[in-house]
Amino acid sequence: MKFQVPKGVKEYLPPESAKFELVREKLIAPARFANYQLMETAVFEDTGLFTSGVGESTDVVSKEMYTFTDRADRSLTLRPEGTAGVMRAVIESGLDRGQLPVKVWYSGAFFRAERPQAGRYRQFYQVGVEAIGGDDPLLDVEVISLAVQAFKNLGLQDYEVHINSLGDKPSRESHREALVKFLKEIDLDDATRERAKINPLRVLDDKRPEMITALKDAPVILDYLTQEAKDRYLAVKNGLTNLGIKFIENPKLVRGLDYYTHTTFEFVHHKLGAQSGIGGGGRYDGLMEKLGGQSLSGIGYGIGVDRVLLACEAEGIELSPATQLSLYLVPLGEDARKYAIELLANLRNQGIRCDMAFGERGLKGAMKSGDKSGAKYLAVLGEDEISSGQAEIKHMSDGVVTSVRLTEISDFLK
Repeated sequence: MKFQVPKGVKEYLPPESAKFELVREKLIAPARFANYQLMETAVFEDTGLFTSGVGESTDVVSKEMYTFTDRADRSLTLRPEGTAGVMRAVIESGLDRGQLPVKVWYSGAFFRAERPQAGRYRQFYQVGVEAIGGDDPLLDVEVISLAVQAFKNLGLQDYEVHINSLGDKPSRESHREALVKFLKEIDLDDATRERAKINPLRVLDDKRPEMITALKDAPVILDYLTQEAKDRYLAVKNGLTNLGIKFIENPKLVRGLDYYTHTTFEFVHHKLGAQSGIGGGGRYDGLMEKLGGQSLSGIGYGIGVDRVLLACEAEGIELSPATQLSLYLVPLGEDARKYAIELLANLRNQGIRCDMAFGERGLKGAMKSGDKSGAKYLAVLGEDEISSGQAEIKHMSDGVVTSVRLTEISDFLK
């Protein structure tokens, strides 16, 4: 029986996987420079973590989660997003009782049972950051700037930063009242009407063309912000402007998860069609308390590695991973093979990428494998080379040959 990868799962195999790895590393790098530290959390969690933290009215919880029952009859779910699991880990480990804010980054696979299409997979990859335990608006500015710096490092240009404020609790209560009144006056299908009963804000996240038209005149939360929420939002916008980060104010931006408050943001790329969002996030005051922790604020984002890779390809960005082999050895005979494997180990211990032709293949076949390896240099090792301690090293791009002592080969390659 021939097995295939499950539908909706995007795999990255050599040599394309090197580009995926490069994109992921460049998305992580700015967080490392800003003192964010790695957090590896569980790939599956108690289902209640997501129904409580993400929100029962969201599409993620109501339609898209991979949920199963284990042998002890516990309901578990493959993680559909990163923030709830990070928050659970912070509470459980007591990190919130130490130095604040807790600044972490994560990277890994996430799972949603969506209809597969380009850029939307059932197993997808994200890089995320979370800053927990600080309500300073400048922390919002820092978090957004980390993503912008990552995109800049990759050379991305054809995208926009969309921002909005969902305000504080009084702001949202006033807006909710006006929105409920508005929704009663328009024609909604039964499923949308039920979703509106749980959380009317979710209706604004509906991407169907007919709903976008119906909601054109819906009240926006920016008109209901308290003075405190306005001041906070202004501080974020001023901070971004001072850093030279251009943004578009999008009053309909609510994001797809229930825990967002105050600053919300999204990164939208112009060349990805329907799946234009390459990442986004926001502030989530109250989430920690809801999950059984203390009342601490937090802000974070998730960036889709798959979509950023597609965005780079759409912009024609040349992704050149630093994975080229320095040297490929072609050993002739058993003694040469033993010598070559020891030489490789020595070179690799010095940080030099190198490989050799394995197996009892002939010279012609071994040289072909050397060509395909993409190595910068190639050397043939036989009895003469080992006895003389000297090898001819060929520069593969121009064919120039240099005679190098085997004891000095690492210096030559460096």
